[in-house]
Amino acid sequence: MGISKRGDAYLRTLLVHGARAALRTAKSKDDRLSQWVVRLAERAHPHVAAIALANKTARLAWAMLRYDTDYHPGRAAA
Repeated sequence: MGISKRGDAYLRTLLVHGARAALRTAKSKDDRLSQWVVRLAERAHPHVAAIALANKTARLAWAMLRYDTDYHPGRAAA
């Protein structure tokens, strides 16, 4: 679906800017999340891929806080 405009606008802005920065460097990385966003950027517009990455990052952060777990890169891209 994407990131809705409900909630904290500043946090949403930070997530989008971070996703754009990660998308710029994702081509040189070989982890699953970077490969996923590069493939998505090839199929769709890069702005759409950045928003999708921001959305995935927000969902990962929420799940980590909710279930009190650490980040596991293997679970990041599915």
